[in-house]
Amino acid sequence: MTPSRIAAAAAITVLAVSASGLPVIRTEFIKVNKIKPTSQIAQAQCNLCHVTNTTKMNPFGADLKAAMKSAKSRKLTPDIMKLVGAKDSDKDGVKNAAEIKADTLPGDPKSKPAKK
Repeated sequence: MTPSRIAAAAAITVLAVSASGLPVIRTEFIKVNKIKPTSQIAQAQCNLCHVTNTTKMNPFGADLKAAMKSAKSRKLTPDIMKLVGAKDSDKDGVKNAAEIKADTLPGDPKSKPAKK
């Protein structure tokens, strides 16, 4: 096999592994937080953790990634979610757990529960 074919095969493998891991975390998030399929959070899909149309993490995604790295876990667990839930990633004055419960996006400061 030529060096260029080896490089191409390696690049394809890296892309496949990277892409395949992302939906798993989203699925774990939905399961851990008991998110309904029709909710705003479920409809946000990748934008729950990422800036729109990019691979860059929003503040919530960055906090989630940091917590998983700190726990040396590739899986989103209830304990990791509890740690991240106690934060206010987007600095809008509402903890992530409260935003998730209210079906607002914890990484978007414009998306927060309505005041009562």
